[in-house]
Amino acid sequence: MPKKSVHYQKLLKKWTKKHQNLQKEIFTKHKDAFEWLENNSKQLAVGSAAGLFLLTNPIIPQIPATFSAAIANSQEVDKKVFLIYDLKSILPEFVQPLTQPQEKEIAQILERTFNIPVTAELAGKRLNTSYGYIGQEQHLARYPGDTMFSHFETLEEAEVYWEYGMAPGLGAWRYFADSKESMTQEENLREKYYIAVQTFLAPGFELNAKEYVDFFKYRKMLVVNPNNGKAIVTVIGDAGPAKWTGKSLGGSPEVMKYLERVDGRQRGPVLYFFIDDPQNQIPLGPISYN
Repeated sequence: MPKKSVHYQKLLKKWTKKHQNLQKEIFTKHKDAFEWLENNSKQLAVGSAAGLFLLTNPIIPQIPATFSAAIANSQEVDKKVFLIYDLKSILPEFVQPLTQPQEKEIAQILERTFNIPVTAELAGKRLNTSYGYIGQEQHLARYPGDTMFSHFETLEEAEVYWEYGMAPGLGAWRYFADSKESMTQEENLREKYYIAVQTFLAPGFELNAKEYVDFFKYRKMLVVNPNNGKAIVTVIGDAGPAKWTGKSLGGSPEVMKYLERVDGRQRGPVLYFFIDDPQNQIPLGPISYN
């Protein structure tokens, strides 16, 4: 192999290692890392994910253009970095309802990232907000007679999620299944990955409550933690929380654990958008990057 090629390979390995370290820093120091990016905006071509990728390392300008292009096309680029940075450039400084232009731009980013159709408004219906604080919810009874002793499929699950307990009441649509024997895997996953949203605050709800209740029942939603890029496909399985709590939605123990929204306050900001899936083809649970 020519010496020049060997030299380039060494540079590539060195750059890849430093890029991985940068990713780790971003993911573990969310807020602090982005503040660093903002303070170094001149070097990072702020607003461009591609600029972030190409300019976060001082080695890049010294490498020939063809080599830089090869790096730019590398499959090792973690899309989470791009998603976090793109969302941060749009989201307001404080958690508050988004404007429709903001919702549209964020929906386009999420669709491009996860390759699924999402929207803040579906069939003429929307929630009171698509960006708000999510709080911890308890497990819900899946069928008559379901208890904490019958709720988990493995001991490992019980060890992780037992502490959150089971809600004393049922979800907004009562049981997920008629019985333990008839419960399907989809019904089981609906409880596992459910969220509670403020359906009662949706614009127009009071004018036709039944229509809205039918629309919201087990409606799929994509929930995204904008600080770490984690996303999960959920269903609306309950109504709440109350407006006075300062929270806009709640998540099952499994949802909160995956999103890493279980801090000392048991709440944190998330984006949540309807998934347009009339054929029920998009599976519930954590979603990977395409």
